[in-house]
Amino acid sequence: MLSGWPADCFGPASMDHHPSKPTLPITPDDTLADLATSLAGASRVFHRHGLDFCCHGNVSLTAACEKRGLDAGQLVDELLAESPHEPEFCDWSEQSIPLLIEHILHRYHEPHRSEVSRLLAMAQKVERVHADKPGCPHGLADLLAQVQDAMEEHMQKEEQILFPAMRDGNGRVLAPSFRAMEQEHDDHGRNLERLRQLTDNHTPPAAACNTWRALYLGLGEFERELMQHIHLENHVLFPRAMS
Repeated sequence: MLSGWPADCFGPASMDHHPSKPTLPITPDDTLADLATSLAGASRVFHRHGLDFCCHGNVSLTAACEKRGLDAGQLVDELLAESPHEPEFCDWSEQSIPLLIEHILHRYHEPHRSEVSRLLAMAQKVERVHADKPGCPHGLADLLAQVQDAMEEHMQKEEQILFPAMRDGNGRVLAPSFRAMEQEHDDHGRNLERLRQLTDNHTPPAAACNTWRALYLGLGEFERELMQHIHLENHVLFPRAMS
């Protein structure tokens, strides 16, 4: 554990965060971003139902559910039921900006790099070995290579320019850069949707081999991790730096 880090901000439960906190009991008028930040397990529920809490998190639960034909009341029940399973929940909005940046680097940047490389190698193998089988995700490896390049460029901008400036307390002058980063986050979100389209929502065909199944399982987890990463920057880090 890194010196100076809050002990309760480690592990899988540390992935849902935002400066604004809805008051329990939660209501359908709370935004997805607020809920994903302050309610343990909320991002897991949203991901399960295909609700975008990162790039489009500033909409109410009611509006998001109406768009997807979901019952907002039922989701409130699911959110409340999910919360007890996240006892080590950490609200990163209460931590310092340098600590938040270190969390993003260690929890997301480095894992993303290794995971996308792993998924790319698996996709190449599946497309090569199973090219003639029904449901083969032709073009998946090419798309993952594009995702890898886009994410690497994006993360280097943050690591080399944005994060050092934010550590020095210069966040207020970075508003145009934050907007540019959010636009790139939108591009990442569109790539996630393309990955879903190519893989039938990460559902392998019945005859899929173990590598094929592991690939789709990994893609689903990568999507959830990237959405949590984007949410944390869009709705916690960038607003905090601007203030």
